[in-house]
Amino acid sequence: MRVVIDKAACSGHGRCYTLAPSVFAADDNGYGELIVDGDLPPELESAARTGEANCPEHAIRVIA
Repeated sequence: MRVVIDKAACSGHGRCYTLAPSVFAADDNGYGELIVDGDLPPELESAARTGEANCPEHAIRVIA
């Protein structure tokens, strides 16, 4: 499973890294970025889906 952030769609609301800090962080400009490289460990799937579900721009996708 992988997580992708569409940087062009992200507006920097910060919901992803506020709700799922084990998967997402803020970059220097306050936009979401992934802190997990490559495949997502199974124990972080729920957190990644929380970030995806709470992104107002739908900039986050969890891909199986």
